[in-house]
Amino acid sequence: MSKLDSAAERFAAALEALEKAVLEKSAEGSATGTAKMRDDLAKLNARLAAMTAERDQLLARIAELEDETRSLTVLNTEVEGRLDGAIAEIRAVLGN
Repeated sequence: MSKLDSAAERFAAALEALEKAVLEKSAEGSATGTAKMRDDLAKLNARLAAMTAERDQLLARIAELEDETRSLTVLNTEVEGRLDGAIAEIRAVLGN
């Protein structure tokens, strides 16, 4: 999960930088009122919305993977117990 954690950190940093840029553009736009700044702001807002949606999807996928990991851990423990029991029975039979 380290690659996923690293990607999530990079994503969060990019999202933070984008939010900062949106705020700066918003402040500039209200001061000058130019159409270009409003267009830039609209593009940044759209990009921010897309990145936020992607972040939410990634967080949902992480939650799914964590659930799957827990399920596999439980299953692995059960299989381990059964194998240990089978090995003990085989040893008992071979020993008699």
